[in-house]
Amino acid sequence: MLAGAELEALRGADLTYAEVGHTEGELPIGYHHLSRTLVIGVGSARFEEAVETLFGWGMHRRAGVPVRASAETVVQGAVAVLTLGVGRIAVTAPVRVVRVWTDPHRSGFAYGTLPGHPESGEEAFLLELHDDGEVTFTVTAFSRPATVLTRVAGPVGRAVQRWATNRYLRSV
Repeated sequence: MLAGAELEALRGADLTYAEVGHTEGELPIGYHHLSRTLVIGVGSARFEEAVETLFGWGMHRRAGVPVRASAETVVQGAVAVLTLGVGRIAVTAPVRVVRVWTDPHRSGFAYGTLPGHPESGEEAFLLELHDDGEVTFTVTAFSRPATVLTRVAGPVGRAVQRWATNRYLRSV
């Protein structure tokens, strides 16, 4: 759990991009775009199980991305620090939850980047229970480099993002 000065600093920080909420609808120009959907099962029980995993930060943890968050479950305005990599090559990625969906057949959330994140942009995670019972999980993101390191990484950075997205999709 985040606490103390670190938590307060993140709560008071501005997002590092202006297009808040644009992971729903048309993605903004000037960013790299990513959208992947995977069928993860069938039925309302599978949907509810996936929602519980997603909202408990379980998707990140199962994907190998440690999370320190201001709340045990995802809520509007929660802040979190994700850790990408291990040991001396680990990078921290602070985010704030900017949108939450909790409809009976559509649940998920989006978070935006905070100062210190290697990218600037937004990522959304959306679960849907369709009329035919199929359950899908969609990850949508727009981002651009926020640091010299990510600018230099170029295509390697985008490959890392695709790799992480694939892990997220399999972790719910």
